Amino acid sequence: MLFLIGSIILSSWLILSFKLVERFGINTFQSIVFNYITCVITGSIVNGDTPFKQSLIHENWFPWAILMGSMFISLFNLIGYTAQRSGISVASVAYKLSLVIPFVLSIFLYQEKVTFLRILGLVLCIPAIYLVNRRNQNTKAGFGLALLPIILFIGSGLLDSLIKYTEQRFLDGNNNDEFLITAFGAAAAIGFFILLWQLIAGKPYLSWKAVLAGIAIGIPNYFSIWCLVNVLKKFEGNSSAIIPVNNMAIVAFSTVVAALLFKEKLSRSNWLGIIVSLGAIALIAFG
Repeated sequence: MLFLIGSIILSSWLILSFKLVERFGINTFQSIVFNYITCVITGSIVNGDTPFKQSLIHENWFPWAILMGSMFISLFNLIGYTAQRSGISVASVAYKLSLVIPFVLSIFLYQEKVTFLRILGLVLCIPAIYLVNRRNQNTKAGFGLALLPIILFIGSGLLDSLIKYTEQRFLDGNNNDEFLITAFGAAAAIGFFILLWQLIAGKPYLSWKAVLAGIAIGIPNYFSIWCLVNVLKKFEGNSSAIIPVNNMAIVAFSTVVAALLFKEKLSRSNWLGIIVSLGAIALIAFG
């Protein structure tokens, strides 16, 4: 239960932190790069060692860690942009309703049970996404922004599926930290080379505020994934329930905090979409 609570709070903080980064005028991309560098350092401390040895490339999970790392930094930038442009509620719903994808894959790959209520939950996800994002569909520019949650929805679903697949196929509880550190290392390396290219090209100067923000985001980021992997391992064979519960709580918690701290204004249709999304997640989890 502690792992589940940890995943909920830490994952919510990640979404909320992008609003703080914007409010304090900190470079978002630089913060994300230093966040992943921090993740690598944090993971190495937790693990008591670094996995970056010559034998690393021979691990059967190594290609999957590289793939996950590239998805990490791509989606993290997309989450940040969506939260800053469309709002935390829109970003959290699109991010966490993506459970539909790993749920469907769990049915086919891991023979997890299907019920009428779970299918109903899947169907409700469609109007939920529409209602939460409805305010962005009045203009051409708004329509462009409306595509962000859809891309985030698909990408996050594929990432959750990848986490579940690697947890099932390659992780045994003893190599969790090595795998996560390697994935975060891949994300850090990709981000570092992009940042280096930007600095050489005369793009924004390196910001020490971004370094501090990266540290404040990176430590919770590492432990959010660490908690999720441990929850899945502890409740092995029931991921179609654990992931929805985790996501439902993140949507609810981040939405309430955003309303209290950032005074985000949502229309009636947006609130209805959030309620429908929570209902959909509940049906998938408990149906």
